[in-house]
Amino acid sequence: VQLQESGGGSVQAGGSLRLSCTASGLSYSQYSMNWFRQAPGKEREGVACISSRGITDYADSIEGRFTISRDNAKNTMYLQMNNLKPEDTGTYYCASSAGCWRPFSAGTYPLWGQGTQVHRLL
Repeated sequence: VQLQESGGGSVQAGGSLRLSCTASGLSYSQYSMNWFRQAPGKEREGVACISSRGITDYADSIEGRFTISRDNAKNTMYLQMNNLKPEDTGTYYCASSAGCWRPFSAGTYPLWGQGTQVHRLL
């Protein structure tokens, strides 16, 4: 049972990246899926959640720049990030949960990926 992120890298401020999270060994479609991020020297924070039914929720800091989606046939979740800002730098993690939580910190996340890095933006 694991989650694997991919798609990180470096990009100019104002640019775009699409992160992916692929699940294996679990009944993927039954779970809500989440993106978290952790910037250097800062606490991990929730970014976005998508429920098993496809209902989405975003952190206020995202300001409409990111879009979370999922493809249950591929056991994969995505995070399309547009208009990237320097403060978006960090390691992005995906995590499963029984539902979407507000605040994100109130939830329980039994399975995490190892993370993919969005490097210091140029």
